[in-house]
Amino acid sequence: MTRLSLAARALTAVAALLATTAAASASVQAKPEPKAPRDVVALNSVDPTIIQEIRYFTPHNFVGEPIDGYRQPLCLLTRPAAEALRAAQRKLLRQGRSLKVYDCYRPQRAVDHFVRWAKDLDDQRMKTEFYPNVDKTRLFADGYIAEKSGHSRGSTVDLTLVELPAKSARPYHPGRPLTPCFAPEGERFPDTSVDMGTGYDCFDTLSHTLDPRVQGEQRANRLLLKNTLEDLGFVNLAEEWWHYTFKPEAHPATYFDFPVSRRSLTGHN
Repeated sequence: MTRLSLAARALTAVAALLATTAAASASVQAKPEPKAPRDVVALNSVDPTIIQEIRYFTPHNFVGEPIDGYRQPLCLLTRPAAEALRAAQRKLLRQGRSLKVYDCYRPQRAVDHFVRWAKDLDDQRMKTEFYPNVDKTRLFADGYIAEKSGHSRGSTVDLTLVELPAKSARPYHPGRPLTPCFAPEGERFPDTSVDMGTGYDCFDTLSHTLDPRVQGEQRANRLLLKNTLEDLGFVNLAEEWWHYTFKPEAHPATYFDFPVSRRSLTGHN
């Protein structure tokens, strides 16, 4: 066989390999995103009056950057949980209050993002606000970060109360000085909610719903939220005044990973 023939065969083989690689890459890229089950809905389609401030779509969270999987600032929940929130909202509106949700369904890829961040001990950019008294090496042991979250099952929500008429929220600007999440209300970051004693996602024992140090108006606000939601089937996580799960859960053993976006609901009736 001539050198020219050998060269031609080699070029053909290389071309075939490149074509196969390109096809495989295109196949991977074309793989469709997972979709939400049919019982998952956008909360604003069930009750548009509930205020939404989806923190993980923004950099104002304990990681300090938008979180993987949050394509839109949207609350997605199983329909029973969303309808129970609508019932709670009707009660609260008569008292001049509104619910405000911080987070609802959370994809597994977002939880994985939290885990990667927690293992990076050099990244302390948001410590002053969200975990000033907790060493980052303790986040897993103390239960602040875990490899699975009930939020990924679709019936858990983080939320608070807002006095009506609702005020406009002050925008968060990365790089500005941070204030501890348990500082007095006038000193910590203002997010338009009533005073619950700490800010949202505050990694501190003061965030425990019934912590005895939280008294007066702050305790009354926590109890109003707790009693209203528990009357409608929600169960509070004792360590977080903002965290509630609707029971019975529609998907008690499934951790979903579809993105937080309206496209995840495409095809629903």
